[in-house]
Amino acid sequence: MENKPFKIVLVGNPNCGKSSLFNNLTKLKQKITNVPGTTIENKVGTVSKGKQKIELIDTPGTYSFNPKSLDEKEAIRVFFEDPPPNTILYIADASNLKRNLFYFSQLSQHGIPMILALNMTDIADFKGFEIDVERLEKELGIRVFKINARTGEGVNTLKEALFEDQFVPHYQFGSENDHTHESHYDSIGKLLNKTTKIKTKRELITGKIDAFATHPILGYLIFLLVLLFIFQSVFTLASYPMDWIENGFGMLSEYLANVLPDGWVKKLIIHGLVAGIAGVVVFVPQIAILFFFMSLLEDTGYMARVSFIMDKMLRGLGLSGKSVVPLLSGAACAIPAIMSTRNIENWKDRLITIMVTPLMSCSARLPVYTLLISMAIPNTPVIGFISLQALVMLSMYVLGTVAALIAAVIFKWFIKYNIPSYFIMELPVYHSPRWGNIWVNCWQKSRSFVTEAGKIILIISVVLWFLASYGPKTDQSLSIQESPSLEQSYAGHFGKAIEPSIAPIGFDWKIGIALITSFAAREVFVGTMSTIYSVGDEEDFDQLREKMKKDRNQNGEPVYSLAVILSLMVFYAFAMQCMSTLAVVYKETRSWKWPTIQFVYMTVLAYFGSWVVFSIFS
Repeated sequence: MENKPFKIVLVGNPNCGKSSLFNNLTKLKQKITNVPGTTIENKVGTVSKGKQKIELIDTPGTYSFNPKSLDEKEAIRVFFEDPPPNTILYIADASNLKRNLFYFSQLSQHGIPMILALNMTDIADFKGFEIDVERLEKELGIRVFKINARTGEGVNTLKEALFEDQFVPHYQFGSENDHTHESHYDSIGKLLNKTTKIKTKRELITGKIDAFATHPILGYLIFLLVLLFIFQSVFTLASYPMDWIENGFGMLSEYLANVLPDGWVKKLIIHGLVAGIAGVVVFVPQIAILFFFMSLLEDTGYMARVSFIMDKMLRGLGLSGKSVVPLLSGAACAIPAIMSTRNIENWKDRLITIMVTPLMSCSARLPVYTLLISMAIPNTPVIGFISLQALVMLSMYVLGTVAALIAAVIFKWFIKYNIPSYFIMELPVYHSPRWGNIWVNCWQKSRSFVTEAGKIILIISVVLWFLASYGPKTDQSLSIQESPSLEQSYAGHFGKAIEPSIAPIGFDWKIGIALITSFAAREVFVGTMSTIYSVGDEEDFDQLREKMKKDRNQNGEPVYSLAVILSLMVFYAFAMQCMSTLAVVYKETRSWKWPTIQFVYMTVLAYFGSWVVFSIFS
C-alpha cells in the first residue's frame, strides 16, 4: 500500500496572514484543486526539508467551527477526511488573540496535534502587547512560535518544527460539561491574563488617519481624489513606455516589410498578427499602473476603509457590506471578483453581487477607453495637474459603479430570499506596503492580461485579416477575390449585414465587426480596429488613432464624431463582452439561467444607453 503523505492543515481567522505564511513556507510550490461537488478551490503546497516533504493545505479563513458560507464549510470539511490531518498549524493574529483563539479552542478538542503560530507580532508590539510565549506554551502544552509572515521573521524556525513530533494541547477551554461560547471566551480570557500584558497605552497612528479616511463625508471625498490621482497617473506615467512600445513595434513592422518576400504570408504577419497583438501590448503600461495602485491600496490597509465607509450605502441598495471587496476587485477583473463572493453567506446578497459586478469598469475596458478618449478629449489641464482626459476616464468608472448600484436595487425587488445578512469586519492597522509582493502582483496580472488576451487576439486577428483581405468575386462565382477594398471584403459584407441594427446608436459596419469580435473579450476591440485599419495600407499600425480620426462616411462627415465616440464608450461600459465572465457566473451559480439573464440585461442596457447618448450629442 502506498504511504500517505504527512499532511498539515493551515487554519485560522480571516486576515490573520495565512496566505502569506503559506506562500512563505511552500516557496510557491503549490497547486489548485477543486473540491468535488462545490465551486471551492483549495491550495495545496509542499514544504521541503532535504528529502523530507510535507503536504500543506491552506483552508479558507473562518471564525468558528460553525460554518455559514461555502468557504467556511470547506474549512471545516478537511477535519472529517479519512485519514484526518496529521497536524494543525493554527495561525493567530497576535494583536487580537482573544478573538483568534476562539476557533483554536474549538479545534483543540478534536485530538489532532497542533502548533500555534502568533503572526503580526510587529503590530502587537506597536499596540503595546507583550506576549509571554514560554508561559503560553506551558499552559497549552504545545509549541508556540512568534512569526511575521510578511517579512519572514521566525518562519524558518517554524518550518523546522513542522518536521518534529507534536503534542495534543491539554489546556481545558471551559468545563467538561459546558462548551458554550461564553465558557470558551471566559477560559481564553483567563489564559490571556496569565500570558499577556500591555506595556504602554499609545494612540495609534491608524486612529488618527482613520479620523479622516473613515469620516462619513471626507471619507468619500478622499476616495474620489485617490481614484482621480490613479487615473491621471494612468495617462501621464504610461505615455512614455507606450510611445516606446509603439515605436518598437513600428520598427519591427518596417523590418519585416523589408526582409519578408512579397505575398500573403507577409501581409498576414505584418497587418494581421503584428498589428493585432501590438494593439493590446501597447496598453500594458496602463494596465500595470492600474494594478500597481490597486495592490498598493489593498496592501496598506486602505481598501478595508473603503469597504467600511460604503457599507451603509450598499446595505440600503440590497447588497451586503461584504460585496464591497468583489465590486472594487471588479475594477481589475470581474472573474476573480465574482469568485471572491464565496465568503458572502447570504445567497441573495451573493447572487446580486455576482449579477452586477461585471458593470464595474474592469481593466479590459481600459484600452478601449484610452483609445477613444485620446481621440475625442483634449489633454487639457483642469485642476492643477489633473487633465480633462483623467476626469472623463473617472466618469466612466463612476458610470459603471452607479449602473451596478441601480441594477442591485432592481435585482433586490425580483430575487426573493428572506434570511437577513450581517456585515462583520475588522479594520487592519495601516502598514508599509510589501513592495516585492506588489511588483510580483503587477507582473503576474500584466502577464496574464497579455497571454490570456493574446490567445484570443491571435486567432481573431488571423481570421479578421483573411476576412478583410479577401472577398467574393463580383461575378458571383464560387472563387474568392484577393485584395478587394475593405468594404467589398468578407468582413465588409458581414459588417454591412449588421449595420442597420447598430446605425441608430451611431455605429457603422467597421465598428460592428469590432463589436462582434470583442464579445470574446473587450480588449479585442483595439486589436480588431488595428487589424481592420492596417489592411491594404502601408502606413504603420501605430497611426491607428490618426486613421480612425481621418475616416469619413459617404457624406464626408467623420465616422468617429464626439457623439459616436461617447456612444461607443457607453456601450463598452455596460455590455457583457466577456465569455470567460459568463462561464464563471455559470460555475458559481450552477445554472445557465443567471448568466443568460446577465447577458441579456447588460446588452439591452448597453444599446439603450448608447442610443440616449448618441441622440443627445448628435
